Amino acid sequence: MASDISTKAEISPKAKIGDNCKIFPFVYIEDDVVIGDNCIIFPFVSILNGTRMGGHNKIHQGSVIGALPQDFDFRGEKTECIIGNNNIIRENVVINRATHTGGQTLIGNDNFLMEGTHISHDVKVGNQCVFGYGTKIAGDCEIGNGVIFSSSVIENAGTRVGEGAMIQAGTTFSKDVPPYIIAGGNPVKYGGVNMTMGRSYGIEEKVLKHIANAYRLVFHGQTSVFDAVMQIKNQVPDSEEIRNITSFIESTSKGIISKL
Repeated sequence: MASDISTKAEISPKAKIGDNCKIFPFVYIEDDVVIGDNCIIFPFVSILNGTRMGGHNKIHQGSVIGALPQDFDFRGEKTECIIGNNNIIRENVVINRATHTGGQTLIGNDNFLMEGTHISHDVKVGNQCVFGYGTKIAGDCEIGNGVIFSSSVIENAGTRVGEGAMIQAGTTFSKDVPPYIIAGGNPVKYGGVNMTMGRSYGIEEKVLKHIANAYRLVFHGQTSVFDAVMQIKNQVPDSEEIRNITSFIESTSKGIISKL
């Protein structure tokens, strides 16, 4: 089915628009843009060069997709902003494309970005994440699947959030947040295992208990984080989730958040 494109929208003839899209008046789309099927683009949205968008996305008023990176190292290079399928991007969201040639900002599938969210250059977002009102993600961050950011969270540059984690409202953090936990406060600290998210994703109760035991060793033990990981491997029954925890902690470059 042909797309319904308002004559009041300004769309480059070089842009590639899929089938059955609805594009409202006053939308601005540049040359080097690809939009998949069944997308809805509301008024006053700008979709800029380098954007590659899948299908069934809804982009609400005032959002800017593929914006130039707010990075002093940017030299006008050709980069991309990749957005998957079934994402809801609410009003006034900004997503920057990457900084350097060949780089990509990546947003997966089934994410919900609430009003005022900003995803900076070269960020990698998984699937089924929620970004609360006014959340700001600095450049080069990595965010796993099923992560929930409450409102007004600030994630500083180069940090990671593991899958199934939840960041409480108003939190600012500069170190990695491991998988399956709740983190909050200023300064940020460990707030327990995210049991609700774990159950909603079908993690067995016994595995949730194992996750809690693993984090007792990390955050409440009297050893270094390195030794705590060794204790997890030796003492906690193996599962995919436990392996996710140990590999995440072992691969940190910023360090993980505090137990304080």
